[in-house]
Amino acid sequence: MRSKLLLLILAVSTAAMFVWNLQLQAQSSGADRLRKLEAEFERATAERGLDGFMSYFNDDSADLPSGANIVFGRDNIRKELEPWGADVSLTWKPVKAEMAASGDLGYTFGNFVFKAKDKDGKLVSHYGKYATVWKKQPDGSWKVAFDMGNSSPAPR
Repeated sequence: MRSKLLLLILAVSTAAMFVWNLQLQAQSSGADRLRKLEAEFERATAERGLDGFMSYFNDDSADLPSGANIVFGRDNIRKELEPWGADVSLTWKPVKAEMAASGDLGYTFGNFVFKAKDKDGKLVSHYGKYATVWKKQPDGSWKVAFDMGNSSPAPR
């Protein structure tokens, strides 16, 4: 009787460790997926400017711009970001990415550099931090649910 109990405890413990390991692997691959998505998002922005940037937003996305009201909807976000000329450059790198256990929601945050010409035509760099919440769409694609950024000092 005692050996059966020990065997049962061992089996349950082994199963629990197996499930826990699978969850850790799923979280790790989810974070990797989000980092890859961020790289694709940045590449689309570099190649196509505002059109590339906006291609990752859903119709009901929200933007939380620094020092301004929340902007709802892809079309309104686009209006807030115009004019986005050929001289504009936006690059960013995630510091952290995490996927929900459900696998349909995740977030990233990191640092960005926004470059544009000032009123005198001089190229100026603005530094900041961002956070993006990603949501898996019914078709399996991923879109920005909401995005926010704010200023920070230049990196040292």
